[in-house]
Amino acid sequence: MNAPERIEHDLLGDRAVPAAAYYGVHTLRALENFPITGTPISIYPDLISALACVKQTAALTNRDLGLLDPRKADAIARACDEIRAGALAAEFVVDVIQGGAGTSTNMNANEVIANRGLEILGHARGEYRYLHPMDDVNMSQSTNDVYPTAIKVALNFGIRRLAAEMRHLREAFEAKAEEFADVLKMGRTQLQDAVPMTLGQEFSTYAVMLGEDEERLQEAAALVREMNLGATAIGTGINAHPDYAALVCRKLSEIAGMQLVTSTNLVEATQDAGSFVQLSGVLKRVAVKLSKTCNDLRLLSSGPRAGLGEINLPAVQAGSSIMPGKVNPVIPEVVNQIAFEVIGNDITVSFAAEGGQLQLNAFEPVIAHSLFKSISHLAAGCRTLADRCVKGITANREFLKLSVDRSIGLVTALNPIIGYANATDVAREALETGGRIADIVLARGLMTREHLDEVLRPEVLTRPHLATLRKPAKGYEP
Repeated sequence: MNAPERIEHDLLGDRAVPAAAYYGVHTLRALENFPITGTPISIYPDLISALACVKQTAALTNRDLGLLDPRKADAIARACDEIRAGALAAEFVVDVIQGGAGTSTNMNANEVIANRGLEILGHARGEYRYLHPMDDVNMSQSTNDVYPTAIKVALNFGIRRLAAEMRHLREAFEAKAEEFADVLKMGRTQLQDAVPMTLGQEFSTYAVMLGEDEERLQEAAALVREMNLGATAIGTGINAHPDYAALVCRKLSEIAGMQLVTSTNLVEATQDAGSFVQLSGVLKRVAVKLSKTCNDLRLLSSGPRAGLGEINLPAVQAGSSIMPGKVNPVIPEVVNQIAFEVIGNDITVSFAAEGGQLQLNAFEPVIAHSLFKSISHLAAGCRTLADRCVKGITANREFLKLSVDRSIGLVTALNPIIGYANATDVAREALETGGRIADIVLARGLMTREHLDEVLRPEVLTRPHLATLRKPAKGYEP
């Protein structure tokens, strides 16, 4: 038996739509036209919620301006409330990548809201003479202002979660920095021994980098809160009441729970994707720095016997199907891969933003798809890195102490006292003989034991103490 159908009409003619569907003929054609990724827009609940926020706000604004029957406005608002609560998600079926500058997404929302609104009013789905997807749900709107506004609202929903997860990861690194504050180790430049530092200092840099990026993310989010709702087709406000833009902005800010502003030039705002480019660049920055941090964690934990072996990452799964006992740094590895994806997404956003022409950018669907992925995956990566890796890191304290004691780089700390030429000779002898820097300095009479011990104290080695460093050694004439 064939499933029941209803007949709907659009500019191309009549089509049979599944009677049980809340979407209509425009969505049906989009399903046929864009079988691209197999991923529906419902994969992004923030976008569906944001679309409902926009449609609810528009209905209430049109009601208050005397343009929309209050009963219709109430039905639309109730349907939108249900959608924002998670209902009817499966009805948002168009592909995340689509032609038409997001028109298919807007039509999908209009039809689902209209059909649910019809039920609320006591009518059957498809009886659009009582509540119409375009005439009523889409009143005072076009795809060109609804779609980018919904994207921006959805992005801000996601940014809030990403910011919270970045803070969670930063706090995990801050806790480790405090735990490792007394662990002396050798710093490295170009993978060669440099000068002493503490493991706490090393971990504090990861926290500081995250904190800086949290600030950049909030700056980008502020740009994404500027919207063009009320611009309608190209920014001239055609088919919208003169007071519509200002009123709809206030209402949307209340319903979405964020402070939105209307662009001062709606023609410019309708064609410009600059805020998306800015946000994507910040996400790339976050990804690059997170990936660098994960590179460090993998390198510092390499071994356990034939690598650096300075820290231990928590073992979370077996690492090999052939090598018993092998444990891999799988959590940093997965975050690395997220970073690679985000960097690629940024390139996509850049090309899509550049590809816009005249009064509209037709490529916002792939911009939105790229940004939603980047935000979601970065948030999950930060949480996973914090909980499954950073919180369980331990330090190989004795090994680190021994590496400082044996390092040739330790001689750099003695430069201000024994001079560069003497320091170079000491370093050469240590390298050739395998001897300790301290022993060679004492053997050559370059410093006294008392002065050497004072200079090589951890707090002196890892903080500026020039007055102490330049104090001449007893009996030593440079």
